[in-house]
Amino acid sequence: MITEANITQQSIDPLRIAILNLMPTPIAELLRLLRNTSLQVDIEHIKIKTYAAKDTSQDEFLNAYKTFDQIKNRQFDGFVITGAPVERMEFEKVDYWQEICEILEWTKTNVTSTFHICWGAQAGLYYHYGIKKHVLPNKLFGIYEHTVLNPHNILMRGFDDTFLSPHCRWANVDEEAIKKCPELEIVSAANLARAYIITSRNCKHIFVLGHPDYDGAMFIDENKRDIEKGLNITLPRHYFVDNDPTKPLNVFWDSHANRLFSNWLHHIRSTTPE
Repeated sequence: MITEANITQQSIDPLRIAILNLMPTPIAELLRLLRNTSLQVDIEHIKIKTYAAKDTSQDEFLNAYKTFDQIKNRQFDGFVITGAPVERMEFEKVDYWQEICEILEWTKTNVTSTFHICWGAQAGLYYHYGIKKHVLPNKLFGIYEHTVLNPHNILMRGFDDTFLSPHCRWANVDEEAIKKCPELEIVSAANLARAYIITSRNCKHIFVLGHPDYDGAMFIDENKRDIEKGLNITLPRHYFVDNDPTKPLNVFWDSHANRLFSNWLHHIRSTTPE
């Protein structure tokens, strides 16, 4: 007899997802988003072998990660490249840029779809399509309203015409160059934050310039790190109610973040043999 338990224990293989974490902190919210769907996922954690964490409290979670050399002969359904605190540096001056290039090249043949976030998106656009970035005079830091430009794109399924999402970055990309590239499409943008989600035509490459993977606490932590570095940081726009730090947080992007990652995983499942 077929029972609910039989249905739940599917024979479909879990999606194989790897995450290259370039952040100085754990990525609990990103893991929650990837696991908060009806799909089963197996997650592999990857680190840059040339990266040395300055915060020794992170040694435990970094030691549990594998290096690229340990997984480069494998195939993955999805690959996530996180942001990194190196946005104001030229790509070629980043210590681990050559290793990033090797990984980005590898994703062309070993990964069904790669999801690039913030600096990871800037790096991916530059490596794959030659799209340059430019450093902003002030950090783009806050919660902004975005518009869906192509509701038929698989990533935008179920989205309202407008939605909120956070940005925490020091650089922007050359949007005119993106518009002139026939292989790329800007599927979501905002007036101030400008381009937000960019995809290749077949969604093999997805570039998200904001941080839907952040929760409220991560926003606060990044703000603290910037202040400790002596950076000239203003209060994140629209982060607090009435822009008053004594009032509650405007954390209203959770549904968008869940929908975005769910759409991505379902796209991968639809293109992956069972």
